[in-house]
Amino acid sequence: MIETDILIIGAGPTGLFTVFEAGLLKLRCHLIDALPQPGGQCSEIYPKKPIYDIPAYPEILAGDLTDKLLEQGKQFQPGFTLGERAETIEKQEDGSFIVTTNKGTKHKAPVVAIAGGLGSFEPRKPQIENLAKFEDKGVEYMIKEPEIYRDKDVVIAGGGDSALDWSIFLTDIAKSVTLIHRRNEFRGALDSVEKVQELKNLGKINLITPAEVKGILGNDHLSGVVVEQKDKEPFILDADHFIPLFGLAPKLGPIGNWGLEIEKNAIKVDNSLDYQTNIPGIYAIGDVNTYPGKLKLILCGFHEATLMCQSAYKRIFPDKKYVMKYTTVGGVEGFDGTKKEAPKAVVKAIE
Repeated sequence: MIETDILIIGAGPTGLFTVFEAGLLKLRCHLIDALPQPGGQCSEIYPKKPIYDIPAYPEILAGDLTDKLLEQGKQFQPGFTLGERAETIEKQEDGSFIVTTNKGTKHKAPVVAIAGGLGSFEPRKPQIENLAKFEDKGVEYMIKEPEIYRDKDVVIAGGGDSALDWSIFLTDIAKSVTLIHRRNEFRGALDSVEKVQELKNLGKINLITPAEVKGILGNDHLSGVVVEQKDKEPFILDADHFIPLFGLAPKLGPIGNWGLEIEKNAIKVDNSLDYQTNIPGIYAIGDVNTYPGKLKLILCGFHEATLMCQSAYKRIFPDKKYVMKYTTVGGVEGFDGTKKEAPKAVVKAIE
């Protein structure tokens, strides 16, 4: 039995930042994640994709953000159960919870924080005969390591931000990049659409619209795709890799059976105070929750984690009064004995 103060379901950015905020309150955290490494979508789906709306970082790669969050929380010595899915939850007589994973690992905590992002994901796959035969043999639904496409012929299908951004990114790596979309209009950011058009004019991207990939060719590995374009005969396009980027379908998984109030595949919470669910002691923070005015931004998840930790402290220590101190005043003291002192000049000025 693994015991902790706050059990966090999900090791994405919001879950990782919770470790730091809880650590400031001297609360220990343990994280469960079905993925084999921390970082959530940032590590699994787009580690090399730049993020532009993290405070103080004009641009940071998703994988680098994960590394920074892990570094920030390291001093508070979080525990991890990775590669296992939180399966069941049982409330105990003392008000604590026992969460058991699909591999039988049990965790006990007085507070559970669900930070599972949008849940588990399944790629939306195009209806193409023998598509499954070439999965991991030239057909990929997400890009984890761009280097595998170096000097290769790559065909990307889709009209959203991911399709546009990866098409732009891979022009400096792949031998050729072809972007295929079933409409002339794209759903992605305007500057990305303009960049793709610019690269097309420079001969760095082959843009085919309106069109769809309707067939796949190859033996042991993908060798080409069959493209159908409006008012034209189908044609074959050489390809070492075909990447259909039609988005991911989120699913709550077993958490959806925990008796929580669910609305449109998200967990309803009380945002007027602490992001608690309809079950006292269970919170939901980050993209997994919903409330009036909800914005699915990493920044908002950080804010929710901060308020949740304050509420968790009061739940765990109802007889203690916590007086918040700014880190610029009190510094940061980790569980490993390290102490980052506040600058004396700052302390004196505040006193």
